[in-house]
Amino acid sequence: MNRGAHFKVALIGASGLLGRAVTNELAAFPRWQVVRTAFRHGDASTVTLDVRDESAVREFITDHAPDAIVVAAAERRPDVCENDPALARALNVDALGFIASAAREIGSWVLSISTDYVFDGTRPPYQPDDAPNPLNAYGRSKLDGEQVLLQSSAQSCVLRLPLLYGPVIDWGESAVTSLTPAIVESVRGPAPAVMDAWATRYPTFTPDVAVVIRQLLERHEIGESVTGVKHWSGDEPMTKFDIAQSIARVLNVDARITAQHTPIDTTPRPQNCHLASDALEALKIGQRTPFDIAIRSVLRNWPRPTSL
Repeated sequence: MNRGAHFKVALIGASGLLGRAVTNELAAFPRWQVVRTAFRHGDASTVTLDVRDESAVREFITDHAPDAIVVAAAERRPDVCENDPALARALNVDALGFIASAAREIGSWVLSISTDYVFDGTRPPYQPDDAPNPLNAYGRSKLDGEQVLLQSSAQSCVLRLPLLYGPVIDWGESAVTSLTPAIVESVRGPAPAVMDAWATRYPTFTPDVAVVIRQLLERHEIGESVTGVKHWSGDEPMTKFDIAQSIARVLNVDARITAQHTPIDTTPRPQNCHLASDALEALKIGQRTPFDIAIRSVLRNWPRPTSL
């Protein structure tokens, strides 16, 4: 750690759904120096970085010498991972190996984001040390990435998270907000929107996760680094059918929504991967915004002409 200097954080993947929330949270801490990276959607204040490029990753970490590295870059779409496992491995596994190796050499602490999809969803709630059993390529790639990081000898923490939602640039950024166009179309179109009522999810607000990440960084700053695997999750069980009904209420539209009680996704998904957050709660880490309040804040600018 850079004693006597500003605490420096590298946020890798700052332009994504979670990365933007972390950016906003850390902006309230001017005593920290935050270096942000993005691959495609950066701006003048971000460093362009392709995490699949080992030499570029090593050069970035060596040049900036951060005290902590938050890795929010990933391929998170299960269908994309299923159809392109090489891309999933490059982003979710190999890139973490590059980051971990470079971080170990300079003594940086690495916080990497993982997923509830490392579990098969048959025995919730899951503790961090429960046996993983991913059902799809996305879950397998994230589990492999966890293992690469944890076996690297770099000081590190894996933070597993469930379904994320928050302020979006387009509806498709989250599986929560991606339901919105179908809900709206069900009002004015010929057919009802069919929504999954089989899988139970625990939608988790990205600004809340950003608080968790900031609190973990604060722990590292004072030399009380949290390591190993940790879980954080919203605490409201909801199916996509439940989520769609809530969105329709917020939008105040008379949506026609039909519940689908059997799995219909081509990529297999677990039924209930509820993550137990006890370990972080015991450290007084965490924040939860009720879903109805959070989704109202996300949808408050609806409709967006560019999206619908």
